[in-house]
Amino acid sequence: MAEVPEIDVTALEGLLEEAFLVDVRELDEYEDAHVPGAILIPLATVPDSLALLPSEGTIHVICAAGSRSARAVEFLLGNGFDAVNIAGGTMAWIQSGAPTVSGPDPV
Repeated sequence: MAEVPEIDVTALEGLLEEAFLVDVRELDEYEDAHVPGAILIPLATVPDSLALLPSEGTIHVICAAGSRSARAVEFLLGNGFDAVNIAGGTMAWIQSGAPTVSGPDPV
């Protein structure tokens, strides 16, 4: 896998108000707990979901621990998007004590 740009959960927390955040985990994982504002686009559906993504600005991508999101970032970069991986993923977010949301909605 090529080197992908990453930020940690502390940096994400500072950007959360304006960040476009995509969670690439599966629906059940997302519903259990996700970062507030994250939209769900499971990894397998990312190639078919490019029209849902902004062409301007950085797309922040998160999964459980960082490997699925790194693959998604690599794919997005290869398709002309500006994307960054969230190192440590949702587990690091939860361990940092930052708030999470449950259920099927981003908020």
